[in-house]
Amino acid sequence: MPIKVFNLRCENTHTFEGWFSSAEDFEAQRERGLLACPICDSSEVVKAPTAPYVGKAACEPMVAAAPPDGAKQAAMMPTPAQMQSMFMTMAREIARNTEDVGERFAEEARKIHYNEVPARGIRGVTSKEEAQSLNEEGINVTPIPFAHLLNDLQ
Repeated sequence: MPIKVFNLRCENTHTFEGWFSSAEDFEAQRERGLLACPICDSSEVVKAPTAPYVGKAACEPMVAAAPPDGAKQAAMMPTPAQMQSMFMTMAREIARNTEDVGERFAEEARKIHYNEVPARGIRGVTSKEEAQSLNEEGINVTPIPFAHLLNDLQ
């Protein structure tokens, strides 16, 4: 199924991207109040004037065209409050969309990788050495610097 990436804007003029299966999907989510600005959490979100990018499929990575040498790129220097808001938004999404497996993280990650259990998003704790071992096996794991927030957000 194609993915459409829209530039979005909240009522406070913060801009960000949203990925949807269609323009209708965007509208349905907006009408149900499911969209929120990752900076200020405003639910007043509209599409910014731009042409959508259509990807090949949800499971294929999208690669943006590299800007020409010397071209100017958009940049941002968020305030500390904006950074905190972005981290909180990320933490909420991780907490909502992953299962906390605690100390069993490495074991569960391997089971998922080797198709012994159904694939799902997980989080937990593991040693630095065990995380390195998982990565060497081709099991991608990422440390979460704000993990202490996740249990409080559920």
